[in-house]
Amino acid sequence: MVIRRALDRDVADIVKIYNYYIEHSTATFEEKQLLPEQLAGRMNAVAQAGLPWLLAMRQGAVVGYAYATPWRERTAYRHSVEVSGYVCPDQTRGGTGSQLYQALIERLERCGKRSLIGVVTLPNPASAAFHAKMGFVKVAHLEQVGFKFGRWLDVGYWQKLLGGG
Repeated sequence: MVIRRALDRDVADIVKIYNYYIEHSTATFEEKQLLPEQLAGRMNAVAQAGLPWLLAMRQGAVVGYAYATPWRERTAYRHSVEVSGYVCPDQTRGGTGSQLYQALIERLERCGKRSLIGVVTLPNPASAAFHAKMGFVKVAHLEQVGFKFGRWLDVGYWQKLLGGG
């Protein structure tokens, strides 16, 4: 597997992965599929914030991606980011997500980030276990904050401190 920085030419592959999760899961609270230009705008915003957007490729095909966004707007939060990632449905449980997150964590540490925050729709035992495996600790649980597919959903927050924290 090759992990590299996502480029403009990767937008169509990335949006295809993300739109699958919009349509078929509660992993994202988005309810309308994104157009490639919308995703390109998000990627550009991540780049302008000086944050990484990484891509995983296997045999020349995009199989997943991970990225970070600023946690909040106020400057005191500048060392905190939200991390997120998605893997092609047929590539889950094969180590792609772990390798992507590890590469993302390493880059964020080099950027001087301190606090990484993962947001997980609950219940989601697989994502909770994944975050724990990656060294994140559950720090919050918000009840019934999202509504998708005709039901109320909870959200959990996982946090990982970098730099000796």
